Amino acid sequence: MKILTCPAQLQRLEGILRNSLPLALPVFGAVLNINRGNPGQTEVLVDKWPEFGAVLARPSGEVASGDMGHCRRGVTQCPGTCQMVLGRDWACCERCWAALGAWDTGGSCWRYWEVLVEGIGGAGGHWGCVPAPGVRVGSLSPSHVDLLNETWPYGGNARSRRYLAEILGRFPQVCLQDSSGQPVAWVLTDHFGTGTHSYTLPEHRRHGHMQVALTVAAQRAHARGFPTFG
Repeated sequence: MKILTCPAQLQRLEGILRNSLPLALPVFGAVLNINRGNPGQTEVLVDKWPEFGAVLARPSGEVASGDMGHCRRGVTQCPGTCQMVLGRDWACCERCWAALGAWDTGGSCWRYWEVLVEGIGGAGGHWGCVPAPGVRVGSLSPSHVDLLNETWPYGGNARSRRYLAEILGRFPQVCLQDSSGQPVAWVLTDHFGTGTHSYTLPEHRRHGHMQVALTVAAQRAHARGFPTFG
């Protein structure tokens, strides 16, 4: 496969993928991040250029290896790697993405950000919601990694801690804090522009904090050129 490094080619790829939504969702966020400073040190490969039929996003300099048995119809669950094959059925891709966190479950409100919503910010939008009294919009710090690791459904081990520390330091995140500066709710994003770990502490639930955090995250993503939904 061919690694795309030319800025003009990467910009052209972004445009092609944008016009191919939602089929292009699995890799579109990675290409957006690459074209906006590449904070995750990711590279994108195509089977051929410019008439490509498959796209792969992965950490720069790495060779795909290991168990690829979870790959289904163009989407892989292998950490840090995502691929798309043109002409595949998105309904199946969506089910695969659910395993990576593109869904809601209990106290963790997981979202996939790469979906266009007609009329965003207008009717049906929530751009106007504000934090509850005593709560402000802030950010997480490296000192919060252990808390993130404890509250992530796939956390609790050294590998997940390293992963969370990496995305915390490299990608946009939003945190709502109480009057003492302690986290109340947060939203983290990853290499692919997806909501990776979104959580409200149990004692602070049912106050609309996650809606506010997701709204702020969506606003910031939208300002960076990322299509969003909420």
